[in-house]
Parts: sequence; structure tokens; C-alpha cells
Amino acid sequence: MKAIITVIGKDTVGILAKVSAACAADNANIVEVTQSVLQDMFAMVMLIEFNEDKIDFEKLRTDLDAVGEATATKIHVMHEDIFNSMHRI
Repeated sequence: MKAIITVIGKDTVGILAKVSAACAADNANIVEVTQSVLQDMFAMVMLIEFNEDKIDFEKLRTDLDAVGEATATKIHVMHEDIFNSMHRI
């Protein structure tokens, strides 16, 4: 399965590294990532893949919430099924 992770907040050192480390710790593979720094604001979108038998999606979400608190960013994780349902006509 796949999920989309978005990260928004004030740019600081290590945001990408901390989000990536949380994904790795929860056995989620980063497939694609795009990031921008707009003046002093950081924006990132990641596409991750994971095996639902090996990863607890809610644990990943909780772990990334903790990273968001530690980096003063807002991190949102959306499961592929929800993403597809929202964008289906």
C-alpha cells in the first residue's frame, strides 16, 4: 500500500532527516519526495510504500505526529485508499 505525507512549517535543519528516520523505523519505504523552501517556510510531500502486514499505520501516524511536534511542523499522513476516494469523480 501507499500513503502521502505532507509536511509544512518554518524551515529548520533536519526536518527531512527526521521524517525519513521515522519512516525507516516503521518499515516504510520512501518512493518519491519533493520539497521547497519558500522564504523561511518548508513544504514537503512524500509518497511512501509499506506492507500493511508489517506496519501499523496508526503507529506511523503517531510517530510522525511526534516528529511534527519536535520540528514545529504540521505533518499529515493520508492512506492511499483515502486519497483515491477523495479524488474519484
